[in-house]
Amino acid sequence: MAAEPDFSDLTALFVNCTLKRSPETSNTQGLMDSSIRLMREHGVSVESIRFVDHDVATGVYPDMREYGWQYDAWPEEIWPKVEDADILVIGGPIWLGDNSSVTKRLIERLYAMSGEKNAKGQYVFYGKVGGAIITGNEDGIKHCAMDILYSLQHIGFTIPPAADAGWIGEAGPGPSYLDEGSGGPENDFTNRNTTFMTYNLMHVAKLLKDAGGIPAIGNVRSEWDEGEHFGYVPAPDHPNPEYR
Repeated sequence: MAAEPDFSDLTALFVNCTLKRSPETSNTQGLMDSSIRLMREHGVSVESIRFVDHDVATGVYPDMREYGWQYDAWPEEIWPKVEDADILVIGGPIWLGDNSSVTKRLIERLYAMSGEKNAKGQYVFYGKVGGAIITGNEDGIKHCAMDILYSLQHIGFTIPPAADAGWIGEAGPGPSYLDEGSGGPENDFTNRNTTFMTYNLMHVAKLLKDAGGIPAIGNVRSEWDEGEHFGYVPAPDHPNPEYR
C-alpha cells in the first residue's frame, strides 16, 4: 500500500443539523463522531458544532440583521469557522423522507456567502471539499445526501468520490443509531462507507491544499465581467432549428 499522506495541515468543520439542542443525545452526532475520530487520528484539526445551538437567522444574505432580524449568529459565530475549514461535513437527520429544516437553513446561509471571493478572485468555496452524513429510521439517505452534495458543489465545493455515509434502522418507529441493540454502530456497510468518505475527504482536501486550490483559469468572475471570456465563442446569431 502507498504511504498515507500527512493530513496534519488540514482543518475540518462538522456541522450537526439535528433538531436537538445540546446536551440532548443526537444520533447523528454518534455517527459523525466516527468520522471525526478517524480524522483526528490522522492529525486533522476538527471542530464540531450543533447548528441549532446558535441563534442563526433564516435567510440568504450574509448578515440578516441588515434585513430586520434582531439576532444573527452567522457572521461572527459560524461563518469564520466555515471560511477557515478545508473540509465541511454536514450531518443531519431524516424527517418525512427529507433533510431537517435546520439542514436547509444551513445550506441557505452557505448560499448567502457564495458570491464572496477568495484570494484568487474565485468564489469563496473553491478549494474546499464537502461531505454528508445522514441518520434516521426511515428511507431517504441517498435523497438527503444528494440534496446536500448538489448544493455544496453548486456553490463551489469539490465533492470527492463516495462523499456520503448514513444509517437507517427499520422503517417506522424503532431504535435510533445510538440506542442499545440498534445495530447501528456495528453495521459494516455504514462503517465502510463512513471510513471511505472520511479518507476521500482528507485525500481530496490534501490534493487541493498542496496544489494551492483550484487553478484560477476560466473561473474568475471579475475577469469575465471585464470582458475576458477565456476562449468562449458565442454561438452564431441564427434561429434554433429545434425551437417550436
